[in-house]
Amino acid sequence: MKRRLDLSGVLEDIQPNKLPAVAVAALPLEKRVHSRFDKAFLVMIGSELYGDSSAVARNVSTGGILVEMSYAPPLGTVVTVHFQHTRADDLLDEIVVRAEVKHHHYLNFGAIGETATSTRAIGLRFLEFVDAGERVSPERLH
Repeated sequence: MKRRLDLSGVLEDIQPNKLPAVAVAALPLEKRVHSRFDKAFLVMIGSELYGDSSAVARNVSTGGILVEMSYAPPLGTVVTVHFQHTRADDLLDEIVVRAEVKHHHYLNFGAIGETATSTRAIGLRFLEFVDAGERVSPERLH
């Protein structure tokens, strides 16, 4: 035989400005290991097999990054992410990170009544920082 709990007094016991224990347990838990830097900016994604292309980076953290791009390299592919900034004196500041493709995302968005827009994104896990070396030549871009 199942027992029924009498919960009729739970709401009456709530003190002003305090959440009941039941409501606190229902709050979503943050599962991310690293905090995110939520800013969109251009990066160059390089791959020996797939060439180089420009992309939009979002949600940068010490563990990885989300990158919106025109194609999605296969899961497990190791790519280089080139964070580049050109200064006023035509010098290029660059940080290069090797990363592994861990996730594929297909994003669809749009307002009600409008045609939906979609884009691809990949979740990358950072592996190591590498020497910036040479700039990406225009012939390798696609």
